[in-house]
Amino acid sequence: MNRRTVLQGAVAGAAMLPTATLRAAPASAPIKGAGQASDEAYWAQIAAQYDVTDAVIQLENGNWGMMSRPVLAAYQQCVARVNRESSYYARRGMGADLGAAHARLASFLGVEREEIVLTRNATEALKALIGGYNRIKPGQAALYADLDYDSMQASLEASMARRGARTIKIALPEPATYQNVIDAYAQAFETHPDIKLVLLTHISHRTGLKIPVREISALAQERGIDIIVDAAHSLGQVELDIAGLGADFVGINLHKWMGAPLGVGAAYIRKGRVSAIDPDIADEVPGSGSIRSRVHTGTVDFAATLTLPAALDFQATIGAAARTARLQALRDRWVGQLRDLPGIEVLTPDDPRMHGGITSFRLSGRTSEAENKALAATLLDRFGIFTVHRTGLASGACVRATPALFNSMADVDALAAALKQIV
Repeated sequence: MNRRTVLQGAVAGAAMLPTATLRAAPASAPIKGAGQASDEAYWAQIAAQYDVTDAVIQLENGNWGMMSRPVLAAYQQCVARVNRESSYYARRGMGADLGAAHARLASFLGVEREEIVLTRNATEALKALIGGYNRIKPGQAALYADLDYDSMQASLEASMARRGARTIKIALPEPATYQNVIDAYAQAFETHPDIKLVLLTHISHRTGLKIPVREISALAQERGIDIIVDAAHSLGQVELDIAGLGADFVGINLHKWMGAPLGVGAAYIRKGRVSAIDPDIADEVPGSGSIRSRVHTGTVDFAATLTLPAALDFQATIGAAARTARLQALRDRWVGQLRDLPGIEVLTPDDPRMHGGITSFRLSGRTSEAENKALAATLLDRFGIFTVHRTGLASGACVRATPALFNSMADVDALAAALKQIV
């Protein structure tokens, strides 16, 4: 018996132990209401499900997402069981429980089980997709943009170099509109007919810009171009139909906006496209046609994966539409107070098709990393508001504000008031 067998859920004798797939424990108090974005009483009930530090106003929730109390309780139970029963559980019953978590995720996403493989995060998922993509030929090109995640840019550069292909980098327009983003990719496709692969970041970790992936994917397909989508910030921040993106390869996180424990992500490969991604070099059956052969993690935090159904259950009680509406409302509340204020540049458009909760800003003309680190420090030191600076944009550095479901309108009002004073 080896570690991969455990992860795949193909453990002999799984029925010999009762399964331990956990559901969310009862909330601290009954959650009542319909989840209207402006219903502060309802969202205060949701916020009560999180134990949030009172040291700061936490507006840097893009790094990873806090577990709610019921999910944390489920995780602690899973950790206790895995620790207590160790290999006796791992080799005899845990495979069935991990398989149940996998099936629950596939159902939640509306895809087939064979199209999803669990990873430790979106970076691992996307590294497998980018590094394993084998349809590129020497002399052809892959495209990415300035707003793409740093390690995904690096992965694309390294993978194309190994395959004798080149990379093309574009800067997305600023200010961005729905159409000019589409046009930017269309122009790149027209200018560089040798492009055969494109990395698209659905929601940028730098600015929160949400790009029209479906429309860009359609343009790419007309030209025989494959798409790999970085959806690390999509699931849970906005309503997401993975299959409907029009891309055959997608990487997601489950510990950001879905509130699963740290160490849970997934890669999606549309049915029939697995052969376009090479098996992991550690795969024990070279040439395997299974999606599981495309990722090899070794031993992971089994309890984190076992807790996944509890996280999905908790989020299902809120609903994707309500969650998206609330995050957008929190974002719109502070942006609306600053959009026309001289001295502030809000980088993310107000078109609801182009943002979720994340939005970035800078003081007008202050584009250096040092200036934006200083701005984030001022917000923290003088006003007790925690944000984070971001770099890598063609236009310069910025500061990112990322509300979560436990934030109130008063929290984002405080950000707007602080920036007014700073200006």
